Amino acid sequence: MTVARLHAPADLRLHDEATPLARDGHALLRITSVGLCGSDRHWFEAGGIGGTTLDEPLVLGHEFAGVIATGPDAGQRVVAEPAIPCRVCTTCRDGRTELCPTAGFAGYGGTDGALRTYATWPAELLSGIPDTIGDDEATLLEPLGIALHAIDLAAVAPGARVAVVGAGPIGQLVIRALQAGVGGAGEVLVEEPLPHRSDAAQAAGARPVRLGDEADVAIECAGENAAVDAAIDVVRPGGRVVLVGIPDQDHTTVTASVARRKGLTLQWCRRMRPSDLGRAIALVDRGALTLDGLVSHTFALADVGSAFSVLMAREGHKVVVRP
Repeated sequence: MTVARLHAPADLRLHDEATPLARDGHALLRITSVGLCGSDRHWFEAGGIGGTTLDEPLVLGHEFAGVIATGPDAGQRVVAEPAIPCRVCTTCRDGRTELCPTAGFAGYGGTDGALRTYATWPAELLSGIPDTIGDDEATLLEPLGIALHAIDLAAVAPGARVAVVGAGPIGQLVIRALQAGVGGAGEVLVEEPLPHRSDAAQAAGARPVRLGDEADVAIECAGENAAVDAAIDVVRPGGRVVLVGIPDQDHTTVTASVARRKGLTLQWCRRMRPSDLGRAIALVDRGALTLDGLVSHTFALADVGSAFSVLMAREGHKVVVRP
């Protein structure tokens, strides 16, 4: 099978490797589509993320869909939960498996991801997808799960005004979920400097932040300090800011005087909760939320270098590789 491995920053190589064997509790998947994420961009650019560095060649890709290749469920189309929690630590026993400190994660650390023809994955972390959701769109279900978790963490009250800062794929999905009624928000605002992303956010129903606007909550999806400050600036006193974006460096800074004066709550969002993938599938399947137009570029695995070039340039919206 063909595998794309990252050997060093910007050093992505194709290899011919043996097809893996599925051990007990795992399924062999023929990978159909892999969405590239901002965290993949960090790995490609810096050879690490959040203090975790590249110790050996790594297969990236954690937003993936595939078809079960063997066994009684052969032919079933599935999407994967990319985090593999330990399920025995205190955090997992408390039901917060997304925060498991020893969890494996596809395309992170020592756990290979999905930029390859075949992969094995724990069967319990696979969810069937209906025919109403295409293979490329299925790669957006995990980011949609994160968007749903972020809205939950924002504690959006019915009718609340929500500002979304950063309209990359996750920001776009936050906007679409809010417009679909998740959280019961009222008006949705957006702040995004890239014109094509701002235009897409407005097409989804958000309006640009204007001077003097005040939001009840803000969801920051850019991973840049300027975006964090923008979120803090737009939120009313006593409001809440949810930080979803992953910074390039392992530090986030804020203008402390503004955050203190407003008495803000800063809430970090990590990944999604166990139920969020199923929620995402159900929202799309019943037509409450559409994923149309979010996949802007598709590439074959043989052209994965071009896919990362588009990702690094932040062109379009979601970049998908089809192994």
